[in-house]
Amino acid sequence: MKATIVAEIGSNWEGSVTKAKKIIRECKKAGANAIKFQMWRAEDLYSTSHPNWKNIKKSELVFDKARKIKKYSDKCGMEFFASAFYPEAIDLLESLNVKKYKIASRTCLFKDPFAYETLKKKSLTKKPVIIWI
Repeated sequence: MKATIVAEIGSNWEGSVTKAKKIIRECKKAGANAIKFQMWRAEDLYSTSHPNWKNIKKSELVFDKARKIKKYSDKCGMEFFASAFYPEAIDLLESLNVKKYKIASRTCLFKDPFAYETLKKKSLTKKPVIIWI
């Protein structure tokens, strides 16, 4: 059985595709063969009055950035996938041909505003999912 080593990038790329690419290169050097991001919308999870709102909003993985990061990941031989926190994110990730999904802990616990709809949509893809709480 082949093991997959997943590098959890999450929001550590801080909304910078350049920084994401650097992290991907370093993860590859460290031996990872997959990278996982988070695809959420700031307004679904945080108040606009949050003291760190600008940085939170900047760290959203929007489609254009996801497409660029996925293309770079493919070039590096790294599998790209994500935790999707809202149903439309599944459509975006499907258009990028991801092979699997991660289900966020907060989604498993129905703490996200669209948890049920997101889980249902993920199940309809019939793709493997990773769950850890």
